[in-house]
Amino acid sequence: MEFTRTNPITGEVASSATAMKAADIPAITARAAAAFPAWAAQGPNARRAVLMKAAAALEAKQADFVAAMMAETGSTAGWAMFNLGLAAGIVREAAALTTQIAGEVIPSDKPGCLAMALKEPVGVLVGIAPWNAPIILGVRAIAVPLACGNAVILKASETCPRTHALIIEAFAEAGFPEGVVNVVTNAPEDAAEVVGALIDAPEVKRINFTGSTHVGRIIATRAAQQLKPCLLELGGKAPLIVLEDADLDEAVRAAAFGAFMNQGQICMSTERIIVVDAVADEFAKRFAAKAGSLAAGDPREGNTPLGAVVDQKTVAHVNSLIEDAVAKGAQVIAGGKGTSVVMPATVVDGVTAEMNLYRDESFGPVVAMIRARDADHAVELANDTQYGLSAAVFTRDIAKGLGIARRIQSGICHVNGPTVHDEAQMPFGGVGASGYGRFGGKQGIDSFTETRWITVETQPGHFPI
Repeated sequence: MEFTRTNPITGEVASSATAMKAADIPAITARAAAAFPAWAAQGPNARRAVLMKAAAALEAKQADFVAAMMAETGSTAGWAMFNLGLAAGIVREAAALTTQIAGEVIPSDKPGCLAMALKEPVGVLVGIAPWNAPIILGVRAIAVPLACGNAVILKASETCPRTHALIIEAFAEAGFPEGVVNVVTNAPEDAAEVVGALIDAPEVKRINFTGSTHVGRIIATRAAQQLKPCLLELGGKAPLIVLEDADLDEAVRAAAFGAFMNQGQICMSTERIIVVDAVADEFAKRFAAKAGSLAAGDPREGNTPLGAVVDQKTVAHVNSLIEDAVAKGAQVIAGGKGTSVVMPATVVDGVTAEMNLYRDESFGPVVAMIRARDADHAVELANDTQYGLSAAVFTRDIAKGLGIARRIQSGICHVNGPTVHDEAQMPFGGVGASGYGRFGGKQGIDSFTETRWITVETQPGHFPI
């Protein structure tokens, strides 16, 4: 039995995939568990070699990935190719980590005792990936777990099953042993039962999830009942602070990129631009002009920087945020409400705490501009949120910028850079309602291994009884 995904622009069938049910999960988890011991026993360079082949296999599918992302999510070709480039980098970084999964020898107070802390693979891991950056996040869910010696199950998004299936095809071509890399696809109406079955499966030891805070709470609660650790990368409401001494042109460029890249459908997207009063009017003027220059269009035509949002639900949500803000006194200074999934880049100035746009994640091409009295007030506003994933601050005084970055409650903060910034080797994750745990680099090793204490006695012991 199969389910279909429709193209958000044309309404035509974009892809179809197997509609797995909860009853199908035990066989998949058992298959992964059976494959785990042999893969875990592979030497680091053997694992590295297969991962390097997987990176090349991903890149070889560029045309297929671009076509799949355009059809399933309405993304531009540029966004799809950026996804693929970073995803291949993530796999190569994971390959480089295979020899970095190191423990340590810890001095023991017991004579003749050699005490070690070892990092060992945990078994079968489930990675649940979303649609918005599907190649990056699909690959991130499985690459470092594989490097650490685990078997993996990728729970594909119902929105982009073909895109996620291409990842699994590339990994299969790379030569991973049978059962080490697995995929689960399901119809949207079966998602809760399928994910529940994956979490509950005794073979599954850990779960990583990238997606909404609402679903993340459900997954964390279900996993907690099984005492299974989670890595959760959830929603965001990223602030970008512009201080009175900022380079306004640079801040405008970074804010536009952060707010409107991929139509604002990135967990790190700039959702709040917090500008001190001294430069707010000038910034608003320049930023409105920049946003107004960013055309949106059919991504298949390939001549606009913005493509389509993922569905009509997003259109309705973004429009409702704009309507509510305007009704409560805010002003639209660029763009406006959308009439289709091809939505304009929209800037709403004068946003205050009474407005839904101030607090609710928009995940679309609209950004709130909030005015602050001074730097301290800007930090206060930046921290007035349940979320804490990414943030940015613009100032020519680097020491001041670093000080403010340290005061912002977020997992990531950039001084004089956009809120949207990702590199394979960096510790990536948030605080608060943005989740917990870290992907990326050596932090990923900690997330996907078990630390064990093992001792070897080298001389006879002395015991009190």
